[in-house]
Amino acid sequence: MLAADHGYFLGPTHKLEIPRKTLEPLLPYADAVMVTRGVVRTSIDPGANVPIVLRVSGGASVLNEDLSNEKITTSMKEAVRLNVSAVALSIFVGAAHEHDSLVNLGKLVDEGEEAGMPVLAVTAVGKELEKRDARYLGLACRIASEFGAHFVKTYYAEDFSKVVESCPVPLVVAGGPKLETELDALELAYDAIQDGAKGVDMGRNIWQSTNPVGMIRGIRAVVHERATPKEALELVKGAKPKK
Repeated sequence: MLAADHGYFLGPTHKLEIPRKTLEPLLPYADAVMVTRGVVRTSIDPGANVPIVLRVSGGASVLNEDLSNEKITTSMKEAVRLNVSAVALSIFVGAAHEHDSLVNLGKLVDEGEEAGMPVLAVTAVGKELEKRDARYLGLACRIASEFGAHFVKTYYAEDFSKVVESCPVPLVVAGGPKLETELDALELAYDAIQDGAKGVDMGRNIWQSTNPVGMIRGIRAVVHERATPKEALELVKGAKPKK
């Protein structure tokens, strides 16, 4: 999954300032793209044959110290009209607005069941990156699944296999902030898959790369072909950067 929903709270993120320009060369290599309805309308060709995971929660910007104060901002009716493949929202376990975010999830799952729409729960941590350990992630992912999420996006951590074991629905691993090298990102994807993740949802580590097309091809090889990070890095180096 190609993550490109950052603008809903970060605004014009580096290398995603013009979404259409960033996304068009990458979509042919993505199994799905995670975006907001604004980007679906303005920046993805209606004829593009890529499943869309629609970000439907929001309400706080990066200027706010507390990012957990989110509500549902896009209706299920709108999601169906846009013909998306799944809807996504964040839950903030342990944060100030934990209760609201979990109730949001429960309501969204109810609406999703009526419409036949899968729901992705994102175990967000706001600005508190130190929360990303297996104990916390295991708690958050299990709660998401108990509330009815069909799959869960979370972070990778040491002992990640324990997080997978305790969550009865598929897990997708976030790329997180841009890592130092392409190899670091490939190793993250490889380790996540080896430990039981069903896939990855990467954004900045792909489109902020010096060679985004090569990078998404490398990640794809890790996920689908079980390529090693070094094998995938050869793909990254071999693919010509898009000018």
